[in-house]
Amino acid sequence: MESFNKGKTGWNPGSEPSLYTVKAVLIMDNDGERLYAKYYDDTYPTVKEQKAFEKNIFNKTHRTDSEIALLEGLTVVYKSNIDLYFYVIGSSHENELMLMSVLNCLFDSLSQMLRKNVEKRALLENMEGLFLAVDEIVDGGVILESDPQQVVHRVALRFSLSLFLCVQVLQSAKEQIKWSLLR
Repeated sequence: MESFNKGKTGWNPGSEPSLYTVKAVLIMDNDGERLYAKYYDDTYPTVKEQKAFEKNIFNKTHRTDSEIALLEGLTVVYKSNIDLYFYVIGSSHENELMLMSVLNCLFDSLSQMLRKNVEKRALLENMEGLFLAVDEIVDGGVILESDPQQVVHRVALRFSLSLFLCVQVLQSAKEQIKWSLLR
């Protein structure tokens, strides 16, 4: 194992396996406008650089039927549906199947959460579900989950907990108002 770390066997130490496999998750509309973007490293540190990259990706992919592209030294897997384009980006050395599993998990999770109505309007009306789903699938570039059933279940639990906490806060506020009025 020591020889791998020192690079004596031809192994490139700069490309050692890593848990950090996802560089970005993007969703754009059919005009190439960003609806959702989450970058997990500083490959594109400014919004201006991110938007230029997104425009480049969209221009290269929106008229093709393939699912994988190599662009700017990155591996891009993508899928389109009605008026949305979904992208998962990794390094050029990344396993395309891993990136594709993230893409499929995201799409299938949203499909279940949106009752198979995966289109721009429905997505915009349910952005909180999208945020939670992406957070369940990828955390800091590390793939956590690739089973859409598990993602949907966890998102539902988080929604239920949020709703429960809101009800408790409202009940508490109601009680405080009632007691302040009685004084």
